[in-house]
Amino acid sequence: MADHEGPAGPARAEGTVRVDSWIWSVRLTKTRSQAAAACRGGHVRVNGERVKPAHAVQTGDEVRLFHAGRERIVVVSRVIRKRVGAPAAVECYVDNSPPPPPREFVAPMGVRDRGAGRPTKRDRRDLDRLHGRPG
Repeated sequence: MADHEGPAGPARAEGTVRVDSWIWSVRLTKTRSQAAAACRGGHVRVNGERVKPAHAVQTGDEVRLFHAGRERIVVVSRVIRKRVGAPAAVECYVDNSPPPPPREFVAPMGVRDRGAGRPTKRDRRDLDRLHGRPG
């Protein structure tokens, strides 16, 4: 059994860290639980492969994260275990993400007046049409 590595064997190697911890440490998500939930939901890929939160990342890996309606594509340039400030976090990865869409192209949100009560059937249909849902 000396040849067999346990499930945590590769993750314990020097120069690697859990993907959920790294995503949180470099400030791609606000909390580590958000990073873990993104991994469990299939929104994180390392080198093109869907990964679980405990997957180990190392220098040179490409991490794709779909979070907050935007895809972030980053290449790990430095492995860190603790959360750092924003200026230091930016130095830990190379950002290859597509630019965010301009604000004028973002779809408008339907906003109801406070205290307007429950939406009527007509209001609901208008909201569905605005959001692009079939109805």
